[in-house]
Amino acid sequence: MRCLAVLFLLLLSASASAQVYRDPKAPADDRAAALLKEMTRDEKIDYIGGYNDFYIRPIERLGLPAIKMTDGPVGTRNDGKTTAYPASVLTAASWDTALAYRLGVALGRDARARGVHILLAPGVNIYRAPMNGRNFEYLGEDPYLAACLAVPYIKGVQSQRVVATVKHYAANNQEWDRHHVSSDMDERTLQELYLPAFKAAVQEANVGAVMNSYNLVNGVHASQHAHLNNTILKGKWGFGGILMSDWTSTYDAVGAANGGLDLEMPSGLFMNRKNLLPAIQSGNVSEATIDDKVRRILRTIFRFGFYDGPQKDSTIALNDSANAAVALDLARGGIVLLKNEGGLLPFTKNIRRIALFGPNADRYVAGGGSSQTEPFASISLRTALQALGGWSTRVQLVKGTGGPMEEHVQGSPFYVGAGSSEKGLKAEYFNNQDLSGTVTASRNEPFVNHTWGDAPDVPGIGADHFSARYTGVLRPAKSGAYKLAVRGDDGFRLWVAEQKVIDLWNDHGATLRTYTMDLEAGKEYPVRLEFYENGGSAQIALAAFIETLDFSAATAAAKAADVAIVAVGFDPTSESEGFDRTFTLPEYQDTLINAIAKANPNTIVVLNAGGNVDMRRWLRNVKGLVHAWYPGQAGNQAVAEILFGDVNPSGKLPASFEKAWEDNPVFPYYYDADGDKRVTYGEGLFVGYRHYDRSSVKPQFPFGFGLSYTTFAYSGLQVTPGAKGTAVVSFTVRNSGTRDGAEVAQVYVRQPKAPVARPLKELKGFTKLQLKAGESRTVTIPLSADAFSYYKTTKGDFGYDPGRFEIGVGPSSDKMLLTQEVTIR
Repeated sequence: MRCLAVLFLLLLSASASAQVYRDPKAPADDRAAALLKEMTRDEKIDYIGGYNDFYIRPIERLGLPAIKMTDGPVGTRNDGKTTAYPASVLTAASWDTALAYRLGVALGRDARARGVHILLAPGVNIYRAPMNGRNFEYLGEDPYLAACLAVPYIKGVQSQRVVATVKHYAANNQEWDRHHVSSDMDERTLQELYLPAFKAAVQEANVGAVMNSYNLVNGVHASQHAHLNNTILKGKWGFGGILMSDWTSTYDAVGAANGGLDLEMPSGLFMNRKNLLPAIQSGNVSEATIDDKVRRILRTIFRFGFYDGPQKDSTIALNDSANAAVALDLARGGIVLLKNEGGLLPFTKNIRRIALFGPNADRYVAGGGSSQTEPFASISLRTALQALGGWSTRVQLVKGTGGPMEEHVQGSPFYVGAGSSEKGLKAEYFNNQDLSGTVTASRNEPFVNHTWGDAPDVPGIGADHFSARYTGVLRPAKSGAYKLAVRGDDGFRLWVAEQKVIDLWNDHGATLRTYTMDLEAGKEYPVRLEFYENGGSAQIALAAFIETLDFSAATAAAKAADVAIVAVGFDPTSESEGFDRTFTLPEYQDTLINAIAKANPNTIVVLNAGGNVDMRRWLRNVKGLVHAWYPGQAGNQAVAEILFGDVNPSGKLPASFEKAWEDNPVFPYYYDADGDKRVTYGEGLFVGYRHYDRSSVKPQFPFGFGLSYTTFAYSGLQVTPGAKGTAVVSFTVRNSGTRDGAEVAQVYVRQPKAPVARPLKELKGFTKLQLKAGESRTVTIPLSADAFSYYKTTKGDFGYDPGRFEIGVGPSSDKMLLTQEVTIR
């Protein structure tokens, strides 16, 4: 009887446990604990390794659904066409927290329409140097600004019952050699600059997931960094969600398991049964550690209701008009007018002839990599200008001024074999990524120019994990210096005459690589192009051509026009994750700008880039400069509206723009000088405006700067100290011009006498005000104790020193129009 009673109690307990995790009214923690008890050890270990590239695996017997993820941060990338929002750096340039929330809501709705549970966004790493290939995915150089925009973004996403994922934790400030380079810095620099946005995401936005970065921090990979992951994130900050790896950013099973990683993506390459079962048996990893990882995933699933019903919301359109409006409004608010000499902008009624030039004049442009999205529809700058200008304005697009390499693909002198008259190359396709084994399919192709969103149009080849080899000869019709160009997503390498001339054999977004070599007319050069695809979309293109620079037609068109617009900058192949871009514009763009500006003094540059570029050769020669960033599917409409004056520009720079790369405080410390893969952040706290404030060298354009078609006056600053290290700042802003417009009023804090080295001032508050001409508004900005604090290394925490502080208010970091001292007790 006693045994039967025990058995009955065990069965009753198991039944109660099952009822708890199936009960949608039970607390998420209780449900997670109950379900965890039902899982076997093998199931637990399998569960912490990703599944099918972008999923957390289902467990049917327990009712656990497959949890679907998608790339972000500017669109739901993994399910075909979507709303394509502006790059995150433009969101930062808007300085608009309400718009950031609307963006988050729109992304959450896009995710729900596709049945996505987890959005892999936002990115919040600090803009340290202009070349970082992922600056456009992040929120600028200032940790306070990044935090203030990340929090409403996350809240917006998660309001739609979608998990947001703040990334890349931490100090991912370069893309070159990202799997091996170590970001080395002292604890105070880490805590004050590179962690605050992550902290705000956790403690203010209650973000559901965090993603580790590829890089090492102080010699330890982020995905196994116990100090970052266990001590800070899960310990001091109290993060209770999922800590996942970036794709293939796990490097050691035991290190990752003990170092805090909860979920290895895209699969359990390291954290699997083969590695972890022996580690558990030997005591190198505890089962409690595995349980904690699974519990965090389950808790998140229950918290967001994923267990209790389908995630897909069929009432939301895939191409949602409300979300498209968000994309347009964000572009309008984040594009920055940097130069307007002589008041050329906005265009007047006297502007009847517009000549348009440049590689970005007639196409949709975005940054590349995992955040690149394909819009349902987009508008080119040419179309937007013509639509807004109407019948009375003629917009002339002048081509042949440095267009994309695809213009040369079909005319390239490739032949399928020696002596052959058949144009093209022999193509061999393999159902693996390393060109091994039997050829699955082969054919002759007249040229190589493929973009595959799904499976290639090749019999027997699947959508992912395939490779191809293209062979033949290059037989030029005339002698000269030929440019060989390959654009690919993912890896590619090119041999010409048995010489490897291009080699980018790794995973990356669509990327362009070129090589120039002298070729003789009629001579045959053996060619071999190899390519592999590892997941997602695929692209491979090859061209060989003599590049000529003849701007005579362009300059003639410029002379005949009232104004000339040159649309230049980068694109997905030249600014993307996986590599760093150049500080200079892509080749020949400087030359094009100067040629047009010489022909027409009323020349305006529209720039697409994730940050600053070298402007020294041409900035003084042009009348106007519009920094459009990557403005999304409707961004060129917003550019046209700003040029014509339908929209008053209100964007402000979220990063300082140096004149020369050598002026940047990071210049001596950015690249690995001695080949040991260690990059010392020798500039410490003095990044961006924090450096220029104390330097005799000043930036080309300061942090927080942006022009408007109206003017604003500041007055009436009052700073009132409060209890426990707080204060309240109030002041009045008046639109003193003749046009309606928006102003970003910025509040900076300075401690004149500090016991440690501190920046001369730091951004600690801002507001964006929409004011009609002549309108005034008094704003109030509270400052918490955090505004006066710094990281005290002896204390191991933030704190402030009571005393005198100076509050500055102005339109940019270099212009404090109002100042007042206050005693903080």
